[in-house]
Amino acid sequence: MGAVSPQPSTPDPRHTVETVFRMESPRIIAGVARIVRDVGIAEELAQDALVAALEQWPRDGVPDNPGAWLMATARRRAVDLIRRRENYARKLAEMGRDLSDVAPPKEPADPDDIDDDLLRLVFTACHPVLSAEARTALTLRLLGGLTTAEIARAFLVPEPTVAQRIVRAKRTLAQKNVAFEVPYGPDREARLGSVLDVIYLIYNEGYAATAGDDWLRPALCEDALRLARVLSALMPKEPEVHGLTSLLEFQTSRAAARTGPDGAPILLKDQNRARWNRMLIARGITALDRAGATSPTLGSARAGGPPSGAPGRYVLQATIAACHAMAYSYEETDWPRIATLYALLAVRAPSPVVELNRAVAVSMAEGPEPALEIVDALTAEPALRDYHLLPSVRGDLLLRLGRGEEAWAEFVRAAELTRNERERELLLRRAAEAS
Repeated sequence: MGAVSPQPSTPDPRHTVETVFRMESPRIIAGVARIVRDVGIAEELAQDALVAALEQWPRDGVPDNPGAWLMATARRRAVDLIRRRENYARKLAEMGRDLSDVAPPKEPADPDDIDDDLLRLVFTACHPVLSAEARTALTLRLLGGLTTAEIARAFLVPEPTVAQRIVRAKRTLAQKNVAFEVPYGPDREARLGSVLDVIYLIYNEGYAATAGDDWLRPALCEDALRLARVLSALMPKEPEVHGLTSLLEFQTSRAAARTGPDGAPILLKDQNRARWNRMLIARGITALDRAGATSPTLGSARAGGPPSGAPGRYVLQATIAACHAMAYSYEETDWPRIATLYALLAVRAPSPVVELNRAVAVSMAEGPEPALEIVDALTAEPALRDYHLLPSVRGDLLLRLGRGEEAWAEFVRAAELTRNERERELLLRRAAEAS
């Protein structure tokens, strides 16, 4: 009797449902919110569609276009909800059409209209009736599909605090009857800072996932970069919009070089720069030029200098990214300029994370000893108590100073703190190298 060939494993429908929903939920919520005009209800309807998929797909099979199936299911439930409302008859008369074939209501024709449901959702959830922290947390939950734990890691705050912010934000939007609307003029400008923060944090979660088995979540990066590009076209006179777009273009240019064939992370100093995307780098330079990133004392964006005047934090970060993009190797990077830019960023947007990044630049520009002094001062920061990159950076500095045993302890602690499996493997390898 011949050997029986192993049969290919059949994908678990439940796993497929969860994967597709994580990828598609922002678009589903945004599309449904345009119908029901309430982001909290839209999220509930999206969850209803998920439950329906979990019930039907294991039994009937995964549809050819699972994202479209989830969207259609959520939209049908939105229509049913509208039908059940007491004012259905009045709404039907106003809309002048049968809701059985409902389409997203059109906004007034305006040259500055936001014709993008995801970006519309960002601006809606960033309404000024919410605190800045609540706006960002809610939008990261709705648009980024981030868990409360992931958002807590991004903000360096306890998870229950984030959960409370999200619940209160939804309640406030409902109580204030905030519509799913397009802001114009001063209203749009008032929300811009929070919108940029949200796009940036969504991108960061895709660029280096805080948890899970994969280091990268490319779909989040793609969504964030697309939204930044749309926003750049919508608000061409806003330097910070171009600064954020530039930053994301530069960061995305490294994507192909950031992981090995097995998905393991590759550190910046070890990346093959021939794999960096030169087209995206060119786009990053163009966006930085549009932000007015020139300085008579420190050069232009192409040389990695900061803009004249009072640059915003995204323009400064993009300028730092430009320094990396322009360098032919890690060693040839203009580290003194990057350290200067981080010092400017620390004044413009002070935070312990900025200081930690400045320490890395100082270590390359001046050596590990002065950098270690900066890092040691940060160990007392409550916000960095469980931040794995603090012991990771400290371990690297100690290793460069020949203090291998101490470096090993720091890498092990960093591995214990991270919730990302790929990053944990990398940190344990570094610990083994230090021992």
